[in-house]
Amino acid sequence: MYAQLTYFDGPRTPEQLAAADFAAKSRIIPAITAVPGHVKSYLLRRPDGTEVVVSIAESEQALIEGQKAIMGSQLLPGEDPALLPGPDRVELYPVLDVVGHEGPRS
Repeated sequence: MYAQLTYFDGPRTPEQLAAADFAAKSRIIPAITAVPGHVKSYLLRRPDGTEVVVSIAESEQALIEGQKAIMGSQLLPGEDPALLPGPDRVELYPVLDVVGHEGPRS
């Protein structure tokens, strides 16, 4: 398994966040789910709009193909590229271990 961390540095305006949320739901998530091997993604966001997206996939190649699918997607009508500057950095890591937590036991 591999993980991709995608960073969007803040602060970001409410307009930028709304544009990012629309792009994610309407264009980016459909593009990624069409690529085999993607397992799960987590969106982490601070109040100032700083964001980290953690994506887990079966292979490094699946993450790379996901990046290509996103970059190859066409902006939808009404999307403003000025509000979608893209990530500040993207990092790929092999997953070395997974630790599950069941919560406290009685």
